Amino acid sequence: MDRRRFISTVAAGIAAPFAGVACAGVQGGAKPVRGGYGPLRPVRDLRDGEVRLHLPDGFAYRSFSAAGDEFSDGSRVPGRHDGMAAFTGQDGSAVLVRNHEVNGPVGAFGDRADAYDPMAGGGTSTLRVTRHGEVLRSAPSLNGTMMNCSGGPMAWGAWVSCEETVNGPDVGDDSSGGDNTRLTMKHGYLFEVPVDGTATRRPIRSAGRFPHESAAFDPATGAIYLTEDNFGFPSGFYRYLPPKHPVQAGRLLDGGRLQMLAVKGAKRKDLSAGQRPGTTYATRWVDIDDPDPAFTGRPANDEAVQAVGRQGRAEGAAIFSRLEGAVHHQGTVYFVSTQGGDTSPDDPPPSGFGDGRGQVWAYETGGGRLRLVYESPRSSVLDLPDNVTVSARGTLVLCEDGDDGNYLRGLTGSGRIFDFCRLEPIPGDPGAEFAGSTFGPGGHTLYVNIQAKHGTSIAIWGPWERGLF
Repeated sequence: MDRRRFISTVAAGIAAPFAGVACAGVQGGAKPVRGGYGPLRPVRDLRDGEVRLHLPDGFAYRSFSAAGDEFSDGSRVPGRHDGMAAFTGQDGSAVLVRNHEVNGPVGAFGDRADAYDPMAGGGTSTLRVTRHGEVLRSAPSLNGTMMNCSGGPMAWGAWVSCEETVNGPDVGDDSSGGDNTRLTMKHGYLFEVPVDGTATRRPIRSAGRFPHESAAFDPATGAIYLTEDNFGFPSGFYRYLPPKHPVQAGRLLDGGRLQMLAVKGAKRKDLSAGQRPGTTYATRWVDIDDPDPAFTGRPANDEAVQAVGRQGRAEGAAIFSRLEGAVHHQGTVYFVSTQGGDTSPDDPPPSGFGDGRGQVWAYETGGGRLRLVYESPRSSVLDLPDNVTVSARGTLVLCEDGDDGNYLRGLTGSGRIFDFCRLEPIPGDPGAEFAGSTFGPGGHTLYVNIQAKHGTSIAIWGPWERGLF
């Protein structure tokens, strides 16, 4: 297949699961609704018979490409499976591009001679799988990067992977205790991974060096909307304006302009605090003059990680708490504030910046209106949402990163929230969570990752027509 036809097919594959989506109808004032598909029950994995998920009746799943498994070339699959997107493959298969959020100078997976930084253990893998989770081919597609958390699918046939760190030999060690002097390159950038090959490993420096989380592409303008997950400090909502529309260029070009969202008439508006769903704000954008700052004297990591965001806030940019998942649909970017909202009387405040259990925001790319879609009242309803995608019926699929018993939850177009899947607790690994949810071609399969000490990817299928996805 020639590249032009391939890109056209891939673009159609991205759009297919979202056909007919009416997610713009998601409204505030959501009321908890139990059982979008009925009660959850333990279901055995078709790969090995182990119980990993609790699902409604009629649903099945298979895990695949776990940490430590072999790629098709014989190298080993790294752990920390995170953000992911599905594209249309040949003969009804799906092509998955998957992040690995590995931190520290642990050495690159795959061929170190090709790595961006031979000492960094993160990156992406690309897999071609059936709709029932059988791996047809798999390989490393970006290596030598670090803390590749999430990113986003791009309409020209690529995945943009985001580094959630500013580690490098020019800054002090982060809280994990890794020795940054062992790194050979600066980190904290976007990297493009073509679906039909491997990455060039050239960072998009003009899109900023900060703890990136997700990237959502707006086809109308060519802008890339970016979230920031600055765990212990305020976070911002950004957009990168490339020098040429990426669809016309066939790739994401460096040399553009980075901006940060501000609320009109309210400098440094704190949107991390609790407020009523449905609240709207008029917005503006402020320029970041130095998106890729040069550090001298190895500043502390806590200082370096705020260098870009402080520039925006000095110009009045809004304050959020831990912005993570983001998805674009029909001119609106939906994004998640993991710890946004008021402190719940039923829950202790989580660690890090922000005392709430999660918010979902919507930004209209045309008119610039920002709206609070939903705010969690307590962890039993929604607990620290992270990655997000959209179903064919306009329902947001939220991956939880909570304290215990994480769920995949749905937030419908009418503002109802429901449980779809619960993660079976993993002994000795209380931090296990869902990540990287993405619907495959035609919406038959929901692919999702379990990020854990021994993570894996999972394919879920069943009677979607019976419920709200």
